[in-house]
Amino acid sequence: MRSAVIGGGSWGTALATVLANKGDVCVWAREPDVVESINREHRNVRYQKDAVLPENIRATTDLAEAVQGAALVTLVVPSHVMRPMCERIGPLLSPGVPIVSASKGIENETLCTMEEVLNGALPRALRSDVAFLSGPSFAAETIARMVTAVTIAARYHDTAEAVQQAFSTPYFRCYTTEDVTGVELGGALKNVIAIAAGAADGLGLGHNTRAALLTRGVAEITRLAVKLGANPLTLSGLAGMGDLVLTCTGNLSRNRHVGCEIGKGRRASEIIAEMSEVAEGVRTARSAYDLSLREGVEMPITAEVFRMVHEDKPAKQAIRDLMSRDLKRERESG
Repeated sequence: MRSAVIGGGSWGTALATVLANKGDVCVWAREPDVVESINREHRNVRYQKDAVLPENIRATTDLAEAVQGAALVTLVVPSHVMRPMCERIGPLLSPGVPIVSASKGIENETLCTMEEVLNGALPRALRSDVAFLSGPSFAAETIARMVTAVTIAARYHDTAEAVQQAFSTPYFRCYTTEDVTGVELGGALKNVIAIAAGAADGLGLGHNTRAALLTRGVAEITRLAVKLGANPLTLSGLAGMGDLVLTCTGNLSRNRHVGCEIGKGRRASEIIAEMSEVAEGVRTARSAYDLSLREGVEMPITAEVFRMVHEDKPAKQAIRDLMSRDLKRERESG
């Protein structure tokens, strides 16, 4: 099977190594140095320079070349460029080829999930072929073939099964679900909570604080997801609690890193300017906050992350305001 991966960052590179177990892979990257290093040295010198990639992975800056003859296309671009990428790639694809989104985010302007973006930007004939990959999975550990489990979500079971078969290996196990909404929102919103968890760590707060943030974080994610039609059980699975725990506690988490630095007193804009890859939770914090207001769902942690990231609210004040809210029963909203 020949596959295409659109996006030459860390996660795109990692998924390319998984797909390389089943056949040739062509990675599309916008950076010429990434393409050259993959083709000449079997390394991604910009994003995963220490990892030796399988020899059946090659790269190109030509989008048409990347997808030509591909039996599977995986989109691994930042969420804010997913729509223009779909508009570019849609005319190059044929019906029947699964299109997998491995990006986690919500558009700022439209508040659309990636499913809604794909459905709006791809030709109608391709929309039954889309699936969404999410779950607790750091790129470096995936490339190192450490045991990983993820969820494949699709509205059509045949599509989910085809993608499941394509990605499953002895170290990368895939489960399927039809709850695209739950998987999409779990994957996007956990990045926001990870910024909060990082901020707590940056302030020097302990394990009690982190446990509280994770637990109340999954509660508010679930409230919004259920309001939008998700199955609450999805948020206790790999794409929900699993991904949340990893992103909030792992040192490889870009979103947690942003939070840690905010907790130390730095501004989000300064932190982001130093980063080579996107921390999706920064943009998603705005979308999630706006979505919570639109839907009338109380999401106090998300609201404080929005204020820390986009209004430079001090992390210490954000924690203080969270803790001084009106007391409630645990199963009440907020």
